[in-house]
Amino acid sequence: MSEHFDLSKMIFGRLSWEAIPYHEPILIFTFIGVILGGIVVVGALSYFKLWGPLWRNWITSIDHKKIGIMYMILGLVMFVRGFADALMMRGQQALSFGDNMGYLPPHHYDQVFTAHGVIMIFFFAMPIVTGLMNYIVPLQIGARDVSFPFLNNFSFWMTASGAALVMVSLFVGEFAKTGWLAYPPLSGIMQSPDVGVDYYIWALQIAGVGTLLSGVNLIVTIIKMRAPGMTMMKMPVFTWTALCTNILIVAAFPILTAVLAMLSCDRYLDTNFFTSDLGGSAMLYVNLIWIWGHPEVYILVLPVFGIFSEVVATFCKKRLFGYTSMVYATVVITILSYIVWLHHFFTMGAGASVNSFFGISTMIISIPTGAKLFNWLFTMYHGRIRFELPMVWTVGFMVTFVIGGMTGVMLAVPAADFVLHNSLFLIAHFHNVIIGGVVFGAFAAINYWFPKAFGFKLDYKWGLASFWFWFVGFWVAFTPLYVLGFMGVTRRMSHFDDPSLQIWFQIAAVGGLLVALGIACFFIQIGVSFMNRKKLADVTGDPWDGRTLEWSTSSPPPDYNFAFTPVVHEQDAWFDMKKNGFKRPTEGFIAIHMPKNTGAGFILAMISAAIGFALIWHMWLPVIVCFAALIAAVIIHTFNYNRDYHIPADEVVAVENERTRLLSSHV
Repeated sequence: MSEHFDLSKMIFGRLSWEAIPYHEPILIFTFIGVILGGIVVVGALSYFKLWGPLWRNWITSIDHKKIGIMYMILGLVMFVRGFADALMMRGQQALSFGDNMGYLPPHHYDQVFTAHGVIMIFFFAMPIVTGLMNYIVPLQIGARDVSFPFLNNFSFWMTASGAALVMVSLFVGEFAKTGWLAYPPLSGIMQSPDVGVDYYIWALQIAGVGTLLSGVNLIVTIIKMRAPGMTMMKMPVFTWTALCTNILIVAAFPILTAVLAMLSCDRYLDTNFFTSDLGGSAMLYVNLIWIWGHPEVYILVLPVFGIFSEVVATFCKKRLFGYTSMVYATVVITILSYIVWLHHFFTMGAGASVNSFFGISTMIISIPTGAKLFNWLFTMYHGRIRFELPMVWTVGFMVTFVIGGMTGVMLAVPAADFVLHNSLFLIAHFHNVIIGGVVFGAFAAINYWFPKAFGFKLDYKWGLASFWFWFVGFWVAFTPLYVLGFMGVTRRMSHFDDPSLQIWFQIAAVGGLLVALGIACFFIQIGVSFMNRKKLADVTGDPWDGRTLEWSTSSPPPDYNFAFTPVVHEQDAWFDMKKNGFKRPTEGFIAIHMPKNTGAGFILAMISAAIGFALIWHMWLPVIVCFAALIAAVIIHTFNYNRDYHIPADEVVAVENERTRLLSSHV
């Protein structure tokens, strides 16, 4: 009996039927909804016989364009989950005053606000910007793919595996109750003996591997695969911001990996990196997590600055004002983002000299950011502005982000931060810059590059409705939090005793509902656009008359992107080609070699997710088996040499001749 018991522990660890949250009606109903939705999806895929194409053309794809789209889809799916958490928090805070404790128990509310932060940063914002960089950068620099196509597939599926672990925590066990940065000692084994923090650690570790490898891939792609003539100072601004972003990723994410590894050792091996016993320090964790965490903010927002630069130049019919200063500002922001992290814990007692240095450096970083804004405004000045959807989102960003930036400069003053740090003012500021920057930028990019990816525009009316619900809803939702912050109301609270505060939370909840309408309009916009799609007659794939190289391919681009490697002469590469009566070759095509799709990345990522799940629940025998399977899969893939396929020359000729015919009629 004892041997059987030990074997059972080795296999199942801490996992038991008690891990299913039967006592949480919200989770049970959500679980039932997910199961029913899954049945519908599986049934539809089976009925329409889509499993084969899904596996061959998407899951195993190493085409940077399809991987970019999958990143975007993952980000939007996780966005819905993260926003559902936000609505639950707003509803709880609007209802729970005095004797009314609301509908979320405190332990459940703590999981919700932790999951909201983790999902929105790691599994919405990161996949969105990574997907955009994956799709656009190779097209902008004249490359047929990224440097390491298989690694690109593997990176995506590792990110998706991390997201899957977060979703599993909703129904098996629980998630962390620590906040999205999991400070010790709250995240230590004594205060959090459950599996929530372990879900947090392994989800981020697995997804972090994917992000880090994607960063390496894109840096090498930009440095080594640019078209002839495209010097560094002729790269599109979006490519510049992508380069700086991925340099930050490669520099910052190993720190996150290290700090989570140390936290894992504290929890699994009884070490004392972050406890007071035997010389540990919780402040070591805070320093390390923010040395990663503040560059992470710029990892999210720098690509968005590149997006707005492309949009403003296109819809103002002008070259981007101050290209060189825009590049230098991007590089300066990249460097300064590494010397401002301590402003996140001015209240920790670092001392006046240290606080002064980081306060001043934080204020200085607003200078290159402000320079970018003035460049966009000067580009608009005397420009022939067209208020298409991407431009509408850009103007909304300018208004929102500037105000968020000003509140950030306020918090850069240590004395002001001492008063406001743990208040709802800080929550309002953070959402002001992330929603006004990253989210508005994501919607601008989707509307701008959607014709590139699918060959038709998104519906204007539903897109405009989405923008206004978002814009108005944002200010209705977060202006009350600024007011409450000045009143001293602290963050992370699920219940308040003072009934005079309730009206402000109720207004904020109304704003959340308006944003929900904006999200609904966006998905309606997608659906209506697909139902009413009209293929663009313009084979240049440029409904906007853009100025960069990605518009020189068809819409959507072929697998090989470019039949001939383009030659770049100016910064506005495609605009320059059209201005000079660009003519496509009609002969000289040769067979194109492209790498084959492979399922190895998907398999390796799924095994990694299984290892993570087993480690969370201390299932040591499955850990050993899955690790052995991971090594075997790597070895098998290593000996898989047959990775190329050929696109025959006559097929390339047929496609390119048709594009040339349509192009000549357009020009």
